[in-house]
Amino acid sequence: MVNSRDPERTRHRILAAATEEFARYGLGGARVDRIARRAAANKRMLYYYFRDKDNLFLAALEGRYAHIRAAERELDLEHLEPRIALKRLVEFTWRYFLEHPEFLTLLNSENLHKGRHVRRSRRVPEMHSTLVETLRGILRRGERDGVFRAGIDPVQLYISIAGEGYFYLSNRYTLAQIFKRDLMSRSALAERARHNTAMILNAVRRP
Repeated sequence: MVNSRDPERTRHRILAAATEEFARYGLGGARVDRIARRAAANKRMLYYYFRDKDNLFLAALEGRYAHIRAAERELDLEHLEPRIALKRLVEFTWRYFLEHPEFLTLLNSENLHKGRHVRRSRRVPEMHSTLVETLRGILRRGERDGVFRAGIDPVQLYISIAGEGYFYLSNRYTLAQIFKRDLMSRSALAERARHNTAMILNAVRRP
């Protein structure tokens, strides 16, 4: 068992185990017993730190949001030429979705529950306000430089950036059967990456 005298480490292990459990089984299928066993902790400690499964799920979701937002900050988008900054964000978002499938499965589960956990979160809106302001700054620089058209809503733009990859990956099994394509081959993923970038950059460019 984890040493309960190291509370931060115990909490971290429980949260990591819960993230894996929720990503695999969803909120409904996740089991507290399995989370505790995977974390090498007892259920009493789990309830002590998180109170119940719903709060644990919210903590896992907030943790994944924090992870992607922190990785975005490492891109240093504020100091890049606007087209390069936007291209980098599109490429990063696609790559992140590929490398962190647990993020998409957590989002799928939360949407099945109509966003009721995110609705309670203060952290998630705060994290996304920074992203929106960063994207707004990129768009303004692009307008000023004459490469982006005016009047683009940064929230709508980010939804499109995320949607280009999210829909493809979340629906890859049905799409693969419908169109008789291997959507997860190396060549298909590279083609999709190019398509995503072209779609977004063409959508914002000044006529």
